[in-house]
Amino acid sequence: MPRTWLRISLALVTALALGIVGGFWLHEEGTIDYQRGSPTVEFVTTLKAPEQKRPRRVVLRLPWPTYGLKVQRTHTATDFKLRPPFRLRWTFKAGHVLEYPPSIAYGRLYLAQQRGRFFAVHHRTGKIVWQRRFGHCSASSPTVAYRVVYHAWMQPLPCNRYPRNQPGMITAMAARTGKVIWRFRAGPFETSPLVVGKTLYAGSWDHKLYAINIYTGKARWAFTADHEVNSSPAYANGKIYFGTDGGSVYALNARTGRVVWRAQALARFGRREYFYATPTIAYGRVFIGNADGTLYAFGASSGRLLWAQRAGTYIYTAAAVWRRRVYVGTYDGYFMAFDAATGDRIWRHSSPSAVHGAPSVVDGIVYFAACPRCGSVASRYAKQGDRGTFGLNARTGKLVWSWPDGIFSPVVADSSHLYVVGRSRVFSFAPKSRSLAQQKPKRKQKAKRSKARSSTSSGRRD
Repeated sequence: MPRTWLRISLALVTALALGIVGGFWLHEEGTIDYQRGSPTVEFVTTLKAPEQKRPRRVVLRLPWPTYGLKVQRTHTATDFKLRPPFRLRWTFKAGHVLEYPPSIAYGRLYLAQQRGRFFAVHHRTGKIVWQRRFGHCSASSPTVAYRVVYHAWMQPLPCNRYPRNQPGMITAMAARTGKVIWRFRAGPFETSPLVVGKTLYAGSWDHKLYAINIYTGKARWAFTADHEVNSSPAYANGKIYFGTDGGSVYALNARTGRVVWRAQALARFGRREYFYATPTIAYGRVFIGNADGTLYAFGASSGRLLWAQRAGTYIYTAAAVWRRRVYVGTYDGYFMAFDAATGDRIWRHSSPSAVHGAPSVVDGIVYFAACPRCGSVASRYAKQGDRGTFGLNARTGKLVWSWPDGIFSPVVADSSHLYVVGRSRVFSFAPKSRSLAQQKPKRKQKAKRSKARSSTSSGRRD
């Protein structure tokens, strides 16, 4: 009998404790000022739109030169007509995890796997053109400009996350040969570098954002933020935007490095969570997800909070923007579209597992990848399940295509091919309809040649 009462008492105490914790959490959530936006306040649709097409000569030479495609990191491509069904052309094996997608330029895919191997792969054959080995880990996409490939490297192998003051570097390599032109050494770089004009921008674990001369590899200036900078920088209208692990978003003067404005995430339990995601600049706004599960929209000029929308347990994905819609995924297994003006949710699609990497919009289809183990040791819920890459109708959220591989990042593209990034492989696809269209003229040509030979031979018999 005493043991029974002891068990009952323990159960009551446990239930009471859980009730107090739950009540405190609900109170904190209730006090968070989620905010609906306005379509008339700092919403500029007259500026260059995310879906505006580039000159054809640029598309052919630099189809996808940097993470997010453009310096605004919009992750949206309307230059390419690539729609399913697709046929698989080739598969490239990287030998280890690919956390970020390749960049594409000059007929090659440039990519780094997590264990320090960097590849230049021919876009038509999937064969290695050149490769280099570095003794550092990698979790970023390269940037290609002026026939040079720039890549950020984290800490030395074997990729231990601590201590955080290990050495990292930026490398500049000749796009044609892979020859190293210069190295810039500083704290570990987990961001995808960005080139604007003659300057490269990259953030580091040492709390700094660096502006580096692309010709000399020397720093023009370095800005010290409130915490680590793992969010890749974005650019628009003379300003560099990035987030920090301290829960801040900064806008800096791109030329001088001076602060234009600083904004912060909403506070929970007396603290702010971190911005791992890369900001996306469109419609005069900065769209960025926070690890607290909130999608934010700040004024690109003012830094003012325009809207904040609860999306899920965690947001690690950068946002893709297309036709006044903002797309992100969450760790609790959802992929969503929001109204860029108001922040209202337009549709939601269920993913088989957590969504970690940034989506891409190609020809009206938004692609995302599902990560089976992402968030498996997190303090909040993260959905566990199958992996894969999924293509949804960007207007309706309806599933139109899927592929069984994919964990972090979904797709990049050029004029003829869609490239899907799996766990450690890259898959090249071409539209089936294009293949059939290309075969028809060949059949007609063969028929004409056969008819010509027939008439010639009959003339000889006469």
